[in-house]
Amino acid sequence: MNYMNRIHMKIKKINLSIFLTPKRGLLVLFLMYSGLSFGQSESKSFTISSEWQDLLDEKLSYWEIFMGVPHSTVALGGYPKSENVHIGTPLGLHNDPKNVFSTAKEKEKIILKITGEIYGGLTTVTTFGNYHLRAKFKWGEKKWEPRLKLKRDNGILYHCHGEHGAFWNVWMSGLECQVQEGDMGDFVTLVHARADVISTKIKENLYQVTGVKDTLITYGAGNKNPGYCHIKKHNEKPNGQWNTIEIICVNNQSIHIVNDKVVMVVRNTKKVINGEEKALTDGKIQLQSEGAEAYYKDIQIRSVKEFPERYKKQIRL
Repeated sequence: MNYMNRIHMKIKKINLSIFLTPKRGLLVLFLMYSGLSFGQSESKSFTISSEWQDLLDEKLSYWEIFMGVPHSTVALGGYPKSENVHIGTPLGLHNDPKNVFSTAKEKEKIILKITGEIYGGLTTVTTFGNYHLRAKFKWGEKKWEPRLKLKRDNGILYHCHGEHGAFWNVWMSGLECQVQEGDMGDFVTLVHARADVISTKIKENLYQVTGVKDTLITYGAGNKNPGYCHIKKHNEKPNGQWNTIEIICVNNQSIHIVNDKVVMVVRNTKKVINGEEKALTDGKIQLQSEGAEAYYKDIQIRSVKEFPERYKKQIRL
């Protein structure tokens, strides 16, 4: 039954009854189970070096999948759904029945396809600190509820920590380099993460890097802090074209780079646990599925000790 090998199953506890029907030559398996899930094969850890290394392979060997709550419009039987995907029962770890995250080869390049149909996160098994991450990204055509009439949205989360599903029952606590139409490179904080950006309050609930009389503003983790900071000006390419997105993290500082331009500088990265600020200088990397078809390729990482000179010229650290 070679076709069964195409499905990777993690089974915590199984009671198995086997019935053979010789007339049709079929083996019928009745599985009465608790804790059955479908997803990619076993993930493995990754050893970073100062040389560029690929984080993406056909089997997603260095990643694990956590899927959130399916929207009520998703064609998926046997699972709870919700009009509000921020609440409800997530599909969970290693359970991607709609194949939201998959890979394919295109001209010998491995392409990561994210359908966006269900909110989810593709997360590195390994924790990284002091690194330079780069990837090529482009939008697909499809959009899904609950963002069918909104901007296409995705994101690269970094310094992720804690449990899966901490934010909206799907993503981890951490910092985000926003990947959204017209907003590529914006800065977002999730759950316990906190950091500073030299920026300006434009109006209520709108903060932006302006380059004119900006001041140091703290984002995230309560205290009525804002959680989102817009870049000054977008530098992304038209939909359907490949963009290069980079995140460089050095100690407690990070920068977001879109098509060779530094668009965001993040300072004093921290996490707040039980009211106590702690250093946040490393964590897992998480790629989002958030209602829009998207593609990644050439996802690479290397260790660094300082920001490259060509970017130091664009920033003031």
